[in-house]
Order: sequence, then structure tokens, then C-alpha cells
Amino acid sequence: MIRLYSLLLYLLLPIALLRLLWRGRRAPAYRRRWGERLGFYGNRPMAAGLWIHAVSVGETQAAAPLIKHFLDQHPDLGVMVTTTTPTGSERLRALFEDRVRHVYVPYDLPLILSRFLDRVRPRLVLVMETEIWPNLLRVCAGRGIPVILGNARLSAASARGYARLGAFARETFARLSLVAAQAEADAQRFIELGVPAERVRVTGSIKFDLRQPASLEDKAEAMRRLWGSDRPVWVAGSTHEGEEEPLLAAHRRIREALPQALLVLVPRHPERFDRVAALAARQGMPAVRRSSGVVCGPKEAVFLGDTMGELPVLIAAADAAFIGGSLVPVGGHNLLEAAAVGVPVAIGPHAFNFAAITRLLVEEGAAVQVADAEALIPVMIDWLSDAATRARIGEQGRQVVARNRGALERLLALVEAWLPPPA
Repeated sequence: MIRLYSLLLYLLLPIALLRLLWRGRRAPAYRRRWGERLGFYGNRPMAAGLWIHAVSVGETQAAAPLIKHFLDQHPDLGVMVTTTTPTGSERLRALFEDRVRHVYVPYDLPLILSRFLDRVRPRLVLVMETEIWPNLLRVCAGRGIPVILGNARLSAASARGYARLGAFARETFARLSLVAAQAEADAQRFIELGVPAERVRVTGSIKFDLRQPASLEDKAEAMRRLWGSDRPVWVAGSTHEGEEEPLLAAHRRIREALPQALLVLVPRHPERFDRVAALAARQGMPAVRRSSGVVCGPKEAVFLGDTMGELPVLIAAADAAFIGGSLVPVGGHNLLEAAAVGVPVAIGPHAFNFAAITRLLVEEGAAVQVADAEALIPVMIDWLSDAATRARIGEQGRQVVARNRGALERLLALVEAWLPPPA
């Protein structure tokens, strides 16, 4: 089965490269550095004892404390971080500049992976969340390189998809050296797919251990002055195609009740900034763009967050938040950035990427899950109209985050135990 899988990937490789070219029409970074995805790196230094793979911005942000720990505590180890997306790469550089080595993750083909591993020579691989690559696991096993799946989650739907692959899935999952699962349900799914039970630990989600910079409050206050301190403000963060239109329609209805309400709209992908700005203009609510530095007047209805890395500041400056990727079946994004700073947060029906976190926050009264954008309207009107309600829900969010910290320390202890001594 692995040979058939590899053959299919070889056949699909031209399509994958064409897809990069296509995506590069709107995000030019996708057109660059193709050689890295094929295992070609020139003469740059690559050797690193620890290889961490983080797919995009969210995983990179979650992995940042881990990366910092190994940079600080093991300065001679060397850390290689791979990402899949340019936005993940940009976030990594913003956080660590040249302290870590970074390339795009190589395609999951034996020859390409072998070129990568020959150059990096890692002693341990840490894959964040749920990136299961059969050839990567097989090639690493053949070289005696342990692979840990950290902060691992696996939805019921994904588990059913893997299960359809039968023995191929079981052989692949059995090659994982350790799985540090976010929740008991995730752990059980990994075991059912073939990971030996003794290799599975429940450590919780390291996203509860987010540490906001000391400057966040000052930056949030400065941002709020751009919007106007006395007006009601809500953020729709990490939105995807198909979400902005209903959210703008909902905002129009919210402004019927609260005429000064401001929507801070933050698309997930930078290549969509211009299209979302055009959509807001067509809806009769031209957006003030963050990149312009312009102060929002009282009549301005929409502020477009079109800069990278500022979503935590935008959320902290707002009165309430909605997390995107959840009105469409993307699976949602992290609610905890809002909960941690005491901002009431709502999410749509498609939150399977953060199912356990969403369920916990909703059960504790720290978040609301809505069926659609229409159902979001009364929630936002209520929150934006009532400071006492916002304060109560926000404080519950802070307490949930505080009670669930500790996953980072547990994961670090596991990784340290698996890190072999220098050769």
C-alpha cells in the first residue's frame, strides 16, 4: 500500500506545483522557494538536533514556547522548524528572526525526505497537532529517529476517514513513537487507529498556556483610540471565504440597534485582504484599513485588519469577538486568545478543530456557539449593550484558561525524556 501511496504522490507532484503557482497569483510568497519543498537547499546550514513541524500560523504560535524552551535550554542542540504556508514562515521569522533554521516542509516522498534528513540529521522529530505523513514516519523509523505528535487532536470525522484505509492506517499510526493528546477522546481515537496505548498520553492543550506579551495592554489601548473609546466594537477574526458576506449583513443589523457599532474584520489569509475590502465597499460599508493608520470616524462601520500578527491586539482592544472558520466547514480557530484577555467570544457551528475547547468554554459560560450569522446578531447586541454581562463572561473565560494551564510543561517533559544525547 505504501508503494501505491508514493506512486500517487509522484503522479500528483506536478499538480501540487501548479497549485502553488495558482495560489501565488494572489499570494506571491507561494511562488518562491519551491526547491525547499523538493529537498533542495543550496549551501545553507541545515543541521539541527530537533526538527519541529508546524503547519501554519496557528501551529507556529502554539509551538513558540516549545521552540523558545529548546533554544534557551539547549543552545547547542539546533532547532529546525518547517511550515507548510508562507504565513507560518512569516510568523516564525517575526517571533525568532534567525535564531531557528526554517524551510518549507518537504513533500512526503522518500527521495525528497531522504535529501532533507541527510542535511538536517535530526535526533528527534516533533510534529504539532495532526500532521500524519506515512512516508515521513516510515523513513524516520528506518533511520531510528523518534517522531512525537504533540498537542495532538483528531476529530471523529478524521478518525473515520483514516479508519477506511484499514491496515495501511494502522501501520502508519503504529510508527508514532509517542502521542501527546489534547483530550481523552483524541487519545482513544489514536489508540483505535493503531498507536499502542502505552505510547499515548493525555497532556491537555498547550493553547491554554499562551503567554501574552507585557506590551499587549498598551498596544490594545492605542488600538482602541484609533476606533474611538466610547463606541461598541466587535472583532470577527480569522474569517474565510463565504463568511465575510453574512458577517457584514449581521453587522448592518447590529448597527440598526447600535448605530455606532464597529466591526473589526480580520481575514485569515492576507491574499484575501483586497477582496474583503472590496466586498465591504459593495455592501455600502467601506472599510478603514489598519495598514493605512487612519483613525476611524464615528460614522465608519468597518475596520479591516490587514496586517499580520496583530489579531491578539485587535481582540484585546474589542468588547466582543467572533472566531471565523466556523460558519463554513473549516473547523474553527482558537477561541482562547479572546478568553485569556476576558473578551466574550462566539463561534459558529463548525468548530471541530477546537471541539474540546469550544465545549469547555460553552459549558463554563465563557463562550457561545451559534448556528449561523443570523443567530449571532442578538448575541452581539446583548454583549455590546451590557458591560456587566461582558465582564461576567470575560471573567469566566479568564478562569477557564487559568484552570487548564500546565499542558506545556507536561509536553516539554515528555519531549525532554525522548531527546537523545548528542552523538
